[in-house]
Amino acid sequence: MLNVPSQSFPGPSSQQRVASGGRSKVPLKQGRSLMDWIRLTKSGKDLTGLKGRLIEVTEEELKKHNKKDDCWICIRGFVYNVSPYMEYHPGGEDELMRAAGSDGTDLFDQVHRWVNYESMLKECLVGRMAMKPAFPKGMLPQSQVTDTLAKEGPSSPSYDWFQTDSLVTIVIYTKQKDINLDSVIVDHRDDSFRAETVIKDYSYLVHVALSHEIQEDFSVLVVENVGKIEIVLKKKENTSWKCLGHPQENHNSFIPKKDTGLFYRKCQLVSKEDVTHDTKLFCLMLPPSTHLEVPVGQHVYLRLPITGTEIVKPYTPVCDSLFSEFKEPVLPNNIYIYFLIKIYPAGFFTPELDQLQIGDYVSVSNPEGNFIISQLQELEDLFLLAAGTGFTPMVKVLNYALTNIPSLRKVKLMFFNKTEDDIIWRSQLEKLAFKDKRFEVEFVLSAPTSEWSGKQGYISPALLSEFLKRRSDTSKVLICLCGPTPFTEQGMRMLHDLNFSKDEIHSFTA
Repeated sequence: MLNVPSQSFPGPSSQQRVASGGRSKVPLKQGRSLMDWIRLTKSGKDLTGLKGRLIEVTEEELKKHNKKDDCWICIRGFVYNVSPYMEYHPGGEDELMRAAGSDGTDLFDQVHRWVNYESMLKECLVGRMAMKPAFPKGMLPQSQVTDTLAKEGPSSPSYDWFQTDSLVTIVIYTKQKDINLDSVIVDHRDDSFRAETVIKDYSYLVHVALSHEIQEDFSVLVVENVGKIEIVLKKKENTSWKCLGHPQENHNSFIPKKDTGLFYRKCQLVSKEDVTHDTKLFCLMLPPSTHLEVPVGQHVYLRLPITGTEIVKPYTPVCDSLFSEFKEPVLPNNIYIYFLIKIYPAGFFTPELDQLQIGDYVSVSNPEGNFIISQLQELEDLFLLAAGTGFTPMVKVLNYALTNIPSLRKVKLMFFNKTEDDIIWRSQLEKLAFKDKRFEVEFVLSAPTSEWSGKQGYISPALLSEFLKRRSDTSKVLICLCGPTPFTEQGMRMLHDLNFSKDEIHSFTA
């Protein structure tokens, strides 16, 4: 619901988009940019109308404030007067008014729960909701958690721990067979230990303040056929622990993933190199006290403090290249995350990102996304339609399919750009097509030079009908689509007109 405008980002020809379901932006008036909003919040003006007081808000009181010039919204138990923000909201006033005088948490989460609304709206805080005593979200009694999930989702996991003189092993029993290393995310900060396991659409959290100190590095092992996860910690001192530690927020909870907050860790920028005239490959290094592998087709959020406000943007990680032989291998590879990011000089976020020096830090969230890797199983034909930096989600999908799907007959990429200079990793794509006969790439330019002999124009039924040749009526195909919102919306309509089913199409859209 509350959007962070980025001026030129994502721009009319860009795509680092991720969540399902498009949404429209509205033109903002002059003087109503994000920078203007930040200036207003720092001006000292009373944006709540309460002269600095914080109050407890009842449901009855909240319902009274449901007009554009008097609009209160509750998000996760906190009430904000968003009337001053109306003209600064790039999604428009009507979108904010959908939650006027009510709890807007679900609406907020549907659009982009990653937005740091606490920072954006801190000067608009009216107070807390007056709530009846209840368990906080995610802290239901274990019996209630189990009863609910028995009806709605997978069985609730459990955990245990044991020790030797030098090691502590935490074992998570997921009761699922399709668990692998990217299913679990581990973070250790000071004495706080946090392990989140993603099981289908649910999240199981082990979160404790450890009773003793441990060394920075640890190992994570997964026994896939029984769904067991082992996290091996190294003691700093060879003493016997009487307990693992003290429970922290949401410890031992098993809740829908959409109800969990995003967790960030600081990652160090270790390299930055030009890929095209306006796109760069950023390499971030995870802290040694973190285990995080981003699943194929999923994204993370990068967070930076800009003019006193934390700004968040979604990006899809890529590989460092399409071939290991393009670069010297980096060891160990699983501690690095790579991003292809287009820099917009007039933008708000990417120029700040580009100004970071090697050694500076960027906060990186847990992965999100609705791409399911099983969609690729037993696939015969994979078609990828990408425009601009909409190529980024395709990189890992392409690599995974060619490496891990034995039934795969053909992978075809149609890559739309404005000019030849805009084509990301062109030489690598052409080399891949030469080396692996299952892969084909076609470049389509909308503003080519007179020397260009390839395809020209924009996405169209004619281009797609020629490109999307399935082997037979019964062959299993998947079409992945990623680009600016108009590109994606037009492409989806054209694919449906060409009689491809919803199950055969996956779109990465904003």
